[in-house]
Amino acid sequence: MPQLLTTDRLLLRDWEPDDAEAALAVFGDANVARWLTPALTRPADAEEMRAHLERWAAEQPKLDPPFGRWALVRLEDDRVIGGMELRPLPPHNEDVEIGWQLAPGFWGHGYATEAARGLAGWAFSQATDEVFAVVRPGNERATAVATRIGMQWVGETDKYYDLVLQAYRLRPSDLAESAPAR
Repeated sequence: MPQLLTTDRLLLRDWEPDDAEAALAVFGDANVARWLTPALTRPADAEEMRAHLERWAAEQPKLDPPFGRWALVRLEDDRVIGGMELRPLPPHNEDVEIGWQLAPGFWGHGYATEAARGLAGWAFSQATDEVFAVVRPGNERATAVATRIGMQWVGETDKYYDLVLQAYRLRPSDLAESAPAR
C-alpha cells in the first residue's frame, strides 16, 4: 500500500477496501458527516463505505500531485483513525482544498493538527502555493485546527459548494511560523 508521509505519530497512506469498517466509524458518524455534505454523503453501512473507498482507490493513480485522499493511521497500533484529502475546489478547480476527518473517539489528541500540518507541508513541496480549508459556520473543531496550523481567515464565501462557508488560507510561510517548537 503506497504511503504518502509519516509524522511523529501518524501515517498517511492510500485507502484500501479493507478499511471500510474503520472508515465507516469516521464518515458514517453523524457528528462527522454533518460537516461533510454535499462533498460526501453519509454512508449507510460498510458496503456503501467500501464502494467509496474502491472509487477513491481507482481515482488516486489518475490524480496529479498534490491531489488525493488518504487514510490516516495511528503508528502506535496501525489503526485507521481518520482521513485526509487534498482536492480541487469547485466550481473552477482553481484552489486546493485541504480536509481532515477523524473518528470522534480520536478527537482532542492533536492528530488532525499534526496530520494537516504534515499534509500541507507535503503539498507545498509539490509546488502548491497555497491551500484552503472551507469550514461550515459553527464547526469550531475545524476552525481550531485551521488556526493551529497557521491558516489565515479570509472571510465568508459562497464560491464553493453553493454554501456559505468560512474560508481559511495557508501559505508556506504561514506553516513555517506555526510549526511547534522541538
